[in-house]
Amino acid sequence: MPSLSIHRLPMAHPGDLSALAGLIAAGTIRAGDVRAVIGKTEGNGGLNDFTRGFFTQSLMLLLARHTGEAPEALAARIPCVLSGGTEGALSPHYMVFAVARDRGGASGLALGSAFSPPTQAGEIGRVAQIEAVSAAVRAAMADAGIARAEDVALVQVKAPCALAPGPEARSGDPRMLMALSRAAAAFGAGIAIGDIAPEAGTEAALLRDVQHFSSRVSISSGIEVTCNEVVVIGRAAGWTPGITAGVAPMRDLLDLDGVIAACRAAGLEASPAVADRSRVLGVIAKGEPDKAGHIRGARHTMLGDTDIDAQRHLRGALGAIVAAVTGDGQVFVSGGAEHQGPPGGGLVCIFARE
Repeated sequence: MPSLSIHRLPMAHPGDLSALAGLIAAGTIRAGDVRAVIGKTEGNGGLNDFTRGFFTQSLMLLLARHTGEAPEALAARIPCVLSGGTEGALSPHYMVFAVARDRGGASGLALGSAFSPPTQAGEIGRVAQIEAVSAAVRAAMADAGIARAEDVALVQVKAPCALAPGPEARSGDPRMLMALSRAAAAFGAGIAIGDIAPEAGTEAALLRDVQHFSSRVSISSGIEVTCNEVVVIGRAAGWTPGITAGVAPMRDLLDLDGVIAACRAAGLEASPAVADRSRVLGVIAKGEPDKAGHIRGARHTMLGDTDIDAQRHLRGALGAIVAAVTGDGQVFVSGGAEHQGPPGGGLVCIFARE
């Protein structure tokens, strides 16, 4: 029977896997048990952010030395979801999700993964991507043994983009294509877990019909992946208990109550800070600047300007708010929350020891 463990590890630079190497050497983690990695690197989070690919390459080389598998084979079955940008109080780190099969229990937190077929530039932001992500999410649920959509706590997807989209793409602007990719993946995942109606999943709805969203879906996009890499986490029979996941929407960037609600859903006492921070295993947050240009009636200046991109403002601000509650700057904060949580807001997911 499977048992999930989560290890939140620091990185001294984008290629630093020394903390994971130490856990493998000590026997705390078996390299072959690593099922997914979700992390924050210190790049700019944009198209030319090499830190994401550098970390992935370093990770696969480390695991290959211990498993004997080719790095390419490992990369084809282990999702590595990375978000660049550690502005403000955020700290570069990564969460290793390992699944051992030497124990079992009645019901516990489960993890499943799946990859869609390679996504062509002309499929990004189209119905083809929505359907591919939906199929991959359902496959990941089956992989985890999660029988009911309501038992899914979080779907994390790394969606592809294209540096040189070509004339068949929905947009010639790679940054817009990244947003469309996130939106299509959010729709696909939301449909798969029942948060978005299937008939709503049209190309015209992407980035426009903001009333369609899921507060259990987190999407990152980048040119370092060529398909949709999916991780699904939720409760399933046969998994060892001991870890819980609490998820809650944030109605806007200042929604401290939303962060506290996620903590309490994870079984943590928080008002306004977590009482026992040693129980926190990892934190994922999504957010976006309110497109109306205001937060609770006050004007904000998180704009796509030439000096500081709006997403960098967002990550610094949201990271500080979440870290103040959870007590650690090692928070996965990703901007671009299209159809991920309420418009102008986002979501928070907290993993904790029970």
